[in-house]
Amino acid sequence: MNEQNNVLVEKREIEKGLTLPIMENFYSIQGEGFYSGKAAYFIRTAGCDIGCHFCDVKESWDKDLHPLKSIYKIVEEILSHNAKTVIITGGEPLMWNLKPLTKLLNNSGINVNIETSGAYPITGSFDWICVSPKKGKKAITEILTIANELKIIIYSKNDFKWAEKYAQKVSSKCILFLQPEWNKFERMTPLIVNYIKENPKWNISLQVHKYMKIP
Repeated sequence: MNEQNNVLVEKREIEKGLTLPIMENFYSIQGEGFYSGKAAYFIRTAGCDIGCHFCDVKESWDKDLHPLKSIYKIVEEILSHNAKTVIITGGEPLMWNLKPLTKLLNNSGINVNIETSGAYPITGSFDWICVSPKKGKKAITEILTIANELKIIIYSKNDFKWAEKYAQKVSSKCILFLQPEWNKFERMTPLIVNYIKENPKWNISLQVHKYMKIP
């Protein structure tokens, strides 16, 4: 009976957004996209139903493999560093209620960013929204229209056409990035460079942190 009660309490805490399944959280350097090169505290939520075959954090997919963590404890850890920016990523972070966490961060004067596939409605208040759509689940219009950054992973030549379809769905103020999939870097990067030269509305994003061998 006590075990059942504990499960119910955990479920309510998750639904309220007071605890979240967390794969990892750490202070590092953002290595890709608009904020590349900036110091940032990363919160990687667990749980994802998108299932990208090239995902480099597949261990984040199963939420049950990772502990639940109090948002108050998470914020306490963030404030113990000199972090000015927090990036919430995953997994797919918008599977969870992020409103209470982002409120705490906002109230602490922290710049709050999110990286999402865009497959779920927004929860929480963000200073920067990076949408990186994946083919396993379509990004929804609600997210695309408010995105500050669109980041498309280029795995094959066909992905350029796919990128253009999404570029038409975001606002004119949204910054557009094409990023080579890490294992296809040598093959796809020259194609991306040539594509951007012909279509200069796009920018190239590289996973600089992997070159530098930092988390």
